[in-house]
Amino acid sequence: MELLTIKLKKLFSKNINNIFGADYAQKVDIQNSTKKEFGDFQTNFAMVSSKLIGKNPREIANTLVDNFAENDIIEKLEIAGPGFINIYLKNNFLNEEIKKVENEKYDFSFLNTDKTVIIDYSSPNIAKRMHIGHLRSTIIGDSIKRILQFLGFHTLADNHIGDWGTQFGKLIVAYKNWLNKKAYAEDPIGELERIYVLFSEESKKNPALEDEAREELKKLQLGNEHNQKLWKEFIDISLKEYNKIYSRLGVNFDYYYGESFYNNLMPSVLEELKKKGIAREDQGALVVFFENDKLPPAIVQKKDGSFLYTTSDLATMKFRRDELNVDEAVYLTDDRQQNHFKQIFEIGELLGEPYNYKKTHVVFGIMRFGDGMIFSSRSGNIIRLVDLLDEAKTQVKKVIDEKNPDIPEDEKEEIAEIVGSGAIKYFDLSQNRTSDITFTWDKVLSFEGNTGPYLQYTYVRIMSIFRKLKKENINVENKDIILENMNGIERELAVELLRFPQAVIKSYESYRPNIIADYLFDTAKLFNNFYNSNSILKEEDKKVMDARILLAEKTAFILKQGLGLLGINTVDRM
Repeated sequence: MELLTIKLKKLFSKNINNIFGADYAQKVDIQNSTKKEFGDFQTNFAMVSSKLIGKNPREIANTLVDNFAENDIIEKLEIAGPGFINIYLKNNFLNEEIKKVENEKYDFSFLNTDKTVIIDYSSPNIAKRMHIGHLRSTIIGDSIKRILQFLGFHTLADNHIGDWGTQFGKLIVAYKNWLNKKAYAEDPIGELERIYVLFSEESKKNPALEDEAREELKKLQLGNEHNQKLWKEFIDISLKEYNKIYSRLGVNFDYYYGESFYNNLMPSVLEELKKKGIAREDQGALVVFFENDKLPPAIVQKKDGSFLYTTSDLATMKFRRDELNVDEAVYLTDDRQQNHFKQIFEIGELLGEPYNYKKTHVVFGIMRFGDGMIFSSRSGNIIRLVDLLDEAKTQVKKVIDEKNPDIPEDEKEEIAEIVGSGAIKYFDLSQNRTSDITFTWDKVLSFEGNTGPYLQYTYVRIMSIFRKLKKENINVENKDIILENMNGIERELAVELLRFPQAVIKSYESYRPNIIADYLFDTAKLFNNFYNSNSILKEEDKKVMDARILLAEKTAFILKQGLGLLGINTVDRM
């Protein structure tokens, strides 16, 4: 199914070329109209091409509108302001386009999707429970992956887990000194987290513990059998716990290549840096200095010979190109790591092949709770993701028990899980990812406004129409039409449904899932206005009733598809 904006762009380009005698296709941009009184779509061609054509925008717009060829798509064109052109579509054309929704796949071939993109997201540190601080990277990364897949890209999802570093020396010391074996058997990752916090407290009283931790880490790095065994045990325990959370969130990965995976690759990266004169010794360390000091110096090896995240990430870049054949990489982290990624991307460009392929750092703000709380596993001040998901499920189940007590208990559990986790996801994904956000249950679980439950309820409302159809044995006979003479809210809704793929493209272009969320909210509001102002199953004109039912069906499809791109499942009742 060719996108409506692409069809309009082709039509405008053809007419512009015929009227003005030159190829101005690159200047044609079709935009959604901001208000219904401004048409279905708009173009600012007359304004952006004024200098090129050598006439004022208003004159260009008048010439274009007066000489635009008759066609099967556009009903009329109107000039607005200094040179905007409002575009009104023909109802018959809308009918034909709406019929294709759900029945035909969108054609995104113009995006050049024949490439492999790796998305690096979530990345928790081993031996620590996943908490609220891991939520944003996990669900934003998953949504970006889904959007890319929808558009036709081949994607790889990599969970670059923190499975190496100084914390393991501390953990081994804590394991030896304070492990409660019974607690470890019942809740292994919880006990590891407890003793890690305890180490932090005890080392303040006894600084010698830090030296002991460094010694245990060194033994681990040199291959000590006992420490290696413990380290692998910590990883297995952690991944088992993480996968329970990922399963509830509907998140999955192709790879779990942690930092340790790249240990053997890092020495060769250092050799390349030295050989090409990119890194040099400075006070015993190996450092990359940037031209004109545009970035702070990046240490790639400490004076004690140990590596850093910079070295590990460079080795990761090389491996992904050489072994996984990626064309692009997308990294999801909070905005505190911006300088780090600017440094490694710049070093990659200096190194050249195979480091210098396209890489994007997608940043996001910090999530806090309503009381301003921030999170630190070292201090033990965390809100676990499992507790967050459980609480959401509990709160949703209370609403179901109150509003629809006749639903069987096992179905209530399933619905509460889907709606609860979806509410948390939507709260995050519906907001600008670069902003810090404050989590409050009232906002997350509200059935009004731009929330997950509101969209879920809208979908459920449509499903209730089809349950009534089945119960009352009503057949939809006119499968070929939506509305021949659409006007008012039906027409608005039909046009909005056709804007869906454009919303997905805009979301992809800026890696902002909130664009899709905003689109879905607008669509849901339009449908609810349509539902509240029109009789559907009680409509006496059978042809009109069938058309409205089909319009509801197309809306349900778009809502489900759009929520799916946010990693949110739908329910048929709640």
